[in-house]
Amino acid sequence: MEQNKKKYVTTWGNAMSIADRRPENYAKDLTLRYPIRPMFDGERIKITLDNFCGTEPVTISHIYVADSVDGGREIVEQTSTPVTFDNGSKSVTIPAGKAAVSDEISFRVRRENDISVSFYLDGFTQMRSAVLITGPLSKGFYTVGDYAQSAKLPLDLTRNTNWFYFLCNVEIETDSTNRAVICYGDSITSQSWPDYLTLRLLSENLAHTAVVRRAASGTRILRQYDNITYDSYGLKGEIRFPREAQVSGADTVIIQHGINDIIHPVGVEVNPFRPWSDLPTADDLIQGLQRYIAQAKEYGLQVYIGTLLPIYGWRTYEPFRDELRCAVNEWIRTTSEIQGCIDFDRALCDSVNPAAFEQGYDSGDHLHPSEKAYERMAYEVPECLLR
Repeated sequence: MEQNKKKYVTTWGNAMSIADRRPENYAKDLTLRYPIRPMFDGERIKITLDNFCGTEPVTISHIYVADSVDGGREIVEQTSTPVTFDNGSKSVTIPAGKAAVSDEISFRVRRENDISVSFYLDGFTQMRSAVLITGPLSKGFYTVGDYAQSAKLPLDLTRNTNWFYFLCNVEIETDSTNRAVICYGDSITSQSWPDYLTLRLLSENLAHTAVVRRAASGTRILRQYDNITYDSYGLKGEIRFPREAQVSGADTVIIQHGINDIIHPVGVEVNPFRPWSDLPTADDLIQGLQRYIAQAKEYGLQVYIGTLLPIYGWRTYEPFRDELRCAVNEWIRTTSEIQGCIDFDRALCDSVNPAAFEQGYDSGDHLHPSEKAYERMAYEVPECLLR
């Protein structure tokens, strides 16, 4: 019998954005460990480390992959396997603005069995290329000292972190029937709903799909901030999307982006970095989404767009902003340029005041959903898209 064909599919991934600028912008003698949950079986993997937003080279002294113990700070030590680059080198130096893809690494992966990627930074390292993500499957650890191979990170030297530095992709050589779905967006997508979508895939035994998150807090479709106060709000869409939508094995992208374009501008008399000239029209935002669609189609991706969520009560809320949001949502619901609309707005909004979240669906800031609402968003994704 002919063996099933194999291909590399990204089983886990993140956008690479700009870390929040702090005086302590460099790290030294530090271990980072990130547990991830694979969605496929495989015998070989590749790992991508990315210094896209760095302004100087960074050196990773060594990196290991191992089976994780319950997705925590402990690994199964006997499974620890070195990850090499450039045909066998245990260390890798990544120039500013570039990424490094590892050699193919022989490592047995099984669906749902967590693995951990651990790497050590020996010398002073610019900690600029990173993304902040949260959710039930999104956590990491950092430890003072070299513990990349150690079974357990010492408790007194270790802290949790939701900043994911440099680690961008984990690919598995797997059955050719497996594929990835990209979730692209801003802080709403860098928070929990993609993790709940992964958990839904597992609970419903939808076995051929991985969720790859490409999201960064504060990002906008049309603008970006070029100052150290807001540079962690990341890059604008025309820089992000062409790069982040290139995912091995992906055939679909879910876009949920644009609310920051609407809520950020307040005028320079209020905030010198947020002029009214940054406020788009509905047509401006739609054209930005259309550029995403055109780029996605060049990559062979089906496109679904999620409607923009309620903002009533947010600190910059004004009726004109909600009118702009609703105009963009109406286009998303009615356009024939995409495969489908996922109507997150109608799923989460209040039936009496649709500008606001339904009770229990507001995190409290009137912009980001609650955990219950993020779980609801995951179940709004059509099953046909996940099969």
